[in-house]
Amino acid sequence: MDARTIYMTEFDMERLRTLIRDAKRLDRRGNKYWEDLETELSRAQVVAPTDVPVDVITMNSKVRLRDLASQEELIVMLVFPGDADIVQNKISVLAPIGTAMLGYRVGDVFTWEVPDGVRQLQVEEILYQPEAAGDHHL
Repeated sequence: MDARTIYMTEFDMERLRTLIRDAKRLDRRGNKYWEDLETELSRAQVVAPTDVPVDVITMNSKVRLRDLASQEELIVMLVFPGDADIVQNKISVLAPIGTAMLGYRVGDVFTWEVPDGVRQLQVEEILYQPEAAGDHHL
């Protein structure tokens, strides 16, 4: 994990902590992705929705990413597990790519481990961010 600042609203922080607590209760063996998300949350800066920078990937953000190896573009939305739908490109924050992208800004490059290696993705554009749109209830 790197030292980037993750901006998070109190609302999202509480929802994510509850998600992790519930997941741990259901599966006591542990899970690398929950642990990664917990690490990210432990260093998040909790701010008011109006103080989240507009170029940061937050929960329910829709973003355009570029795979640096293939130059393929992906448009995905970072969502809570109950809203995940791969057909609609809604990626769970508990999925490896979901945890990986949380908190990155436009222009940043992050890595995502896949079965055949590591992919490097660049954040090209934030197409929608609830905090910037004033949708503070999402």
